[in-house]
Formats: sequence, structure tokens, C-alpha cells
Amino acid sequence: MPLPALLTVGPVLIGMLVVYLPVLQKLVYDWGHDDNYSHGFLIIPIAAYLVWERRADLRAARESPSWVGLGVVAVSLMMLVAGQLGAELFLTRVSLIGVLAGAVLFLCGWEHLRIAWFPLAFLILMIPVPAIIFNQIAFPLQLLASRFGETVLQLFDIPVLREGNVITLANTQLEVAEACSGIRSLISLLTLGIVYGYFTDKRLPVRLILAIATIPVAIIANGLRVAGTGIAAYRYGQAAAQGFFHEFSGWAVFVVSLVLMFLIHRTLIAVAPAPAAVAPAPAKA
Repeated sequence: MPLPALLTVGPVLIGMLVVYLPVLQKLVYDWGHDDNYSHGFLIIPIAAYLVWERRADLRAARESPSWVGLGVVAVSLMMLVAGQLGAELFLTRVSLIGVLAGAVLFLCGWEHLRIAWFPLAFLILMIPVPAIIFNQIAFPLQLLASRFGETVLQLFDIPVLREGNVITLANTQLEVAEACSGIRSLISLLTLGIVYGYFTDKRLPVRLILAIATIPVAIIANGLRVAGTGIAAYRYGQAAAQGFFHEFSGWAVFVVSLVLMFLIHRTLIAVAPAPAAVAPAPAKA
């Protein structure tokens, strides 16, 4: 990067770090203390790699700074202030991405923003979902996992009675808590699905299908976890549904999800093969 550009970008980055340091500190704290968002530690390095991958295009892009970017920065900073006054963490964190996008637009122009839009948008995955939305998603997932587990248990001829998210067996009772609702694996798997699709297939429709497919995959895998826990509890007692088995089943859900994602991708390739690369025509003498 040329020295004049460094002299411009450097102070901007330092200023952003000073303004957003408390926001970033709280965000990192949430990653470390909330298992639903522990994948957040990987988002910034991946986004940085995506920018580095586009370095040649960014260098070749024509610089045409736009004053619109300054407006985007101003609106984003107002979001920061509003979020701080209203104790709305999601708003303050989203404003950081707005400031980054506005700074790129103001300093470099629309062409640079077009090239960098995906890494910037990818950063949204590091931000925890607002509690009001999280709760609206988590409880229906609890009920869905409970119904799925009940159905599988019935298929194994295991007597079961379900009331809401509570599954009653002959010898014990299981509660599908929020942590077992599948939202944790859903959020992590969505991130993985986007990354997997990006690096394994160049076609945008396939990438979108893989990202959307993470939703039913997470629901099915977590339902199987609930059913497996019920079977273990029925055969070996309440203790089998706790401790090591409970922790191991969480990892098993993730492995099953990965396998399902791979199978979906292979199916998509079989149904709609990627077009073969056309070799360049030989130069004429």
C-alpha cells in the first residue's frame, strides 16, 4: 500500500479502535463465555483471509473516494450512540461493520466496496443474535427437537409421553432445555455451511442451497441427539443421559451434521455438475 494511503488509513483504524474498544471487549467476552457463539473467534481471521484473497483485485481497482461513505460512517456512529443509550448491544456491534463499509467507500470508492462486500458481510456472523430474537427461535426448536425425539423413540417401540419439551419414559424423565434446542449447532453450522460452500463450489446458487440446508440439517441432527439420549436413558437409566454421554453426543451431532452437509453437496454436484473449465484457444502463429 502506498505511503499516502497508509497515512490516511492508519489514523482511521486507530480512531475506530479507540471508539469501539469497549464494544470489542464485550464481544470477545461473550465469545468466551457463551457456547452459542464460541465460533466468533474464527470469524475475524476468516474475514481477514477473504480480504487477503482479494488483494490483487483490490490493488487493481480504481480508487474513486465517495462522500457517500462519510454519510454511512455518520449513520453508523449514530447507531453506536443509540445502542449505548438504549443498552442495545446488537446495534452497537452492527454499527462497527457499517463504519468499516463506510470507511472503505469514503477512502477508496465503490469498486473497492464491491470487492470487499462479502468479507464485510461475513463479519455479521460474529455478532450474537438479539435476545428477543434468540428466545423466539430457541423455544420452537426445543419443541421441534422434542417431537422428533418422541417420534424416533416410538419407532424403537419405547413407551414415551411428551408434554411440551418434557419427555417422560418408563423409568425417567428428560427435559429438552434451551441448550439442547439445537440453536447452538444451528448458528455454528450456518457459519460452517457458508464457509464450506464458499471454498468448495464457485456457483452462487449452490452456495446458497448449502447455507440454507444447514437449518434442516441442524434440526435433524439435534433431533437424533435427543432420541439417542432417550434411548440411552431408557436402557441404562438417568445417569446414561448425563455426564460423558451428554457431552459426547454434542460432538456427535456436529459430526453427523458435517456428513449430511457433505452428502448434500455431493448430491448437488451429481444433479447439476459444475461446468468444465474451457481451455484457452492456442495462439496462432
